[in-house]
Amino acid sequence: MKETHREFDLEDRLVDYASAIIELTEALPNTRAGNHVAGQLLRSGTSPAPNYGEAQAAESRRDFMHKMGICLKELRESRIWLRIIRRRAMLKELIVEPNMRETEELIRIFKSSIATAKRNDSKP
Repeated sequence: MKETHREFDLEDRLVDYASAIIELTEALPNTRAGNHVAGQLLRSGTSPAPNYGEAQAAESRRDFMHKMGICLKELRESRIWLRIIRRRAMLKELIVEPNMRETEELIRIFKSSIATAKRNDSKP
């Protein structure tokens, strides 16, 4: 029961993250670059939540690790888009920083989860 509660906490956190990314992308400038970055970040930043949902219904441990790996890749891509936004000063740091911080925390969570699953997969 406790494990299920933790899973839903992460799912809720990912939904909140996707919502924050949507809000951030809507604040980007309506320029060629702003629209491009917004579209890319919108895709990568909203992807981890539904992919995590798929991971929860994985058919095997390897399938779980694969789907969790997709979440991790999308989060890493989002981190790079946020770095580009920061570098180009497309938004105020006050808007970018909380999203960057949450991205970093989620990356750590997924890296740890995948490492644990790999360790468990190698057990006889």
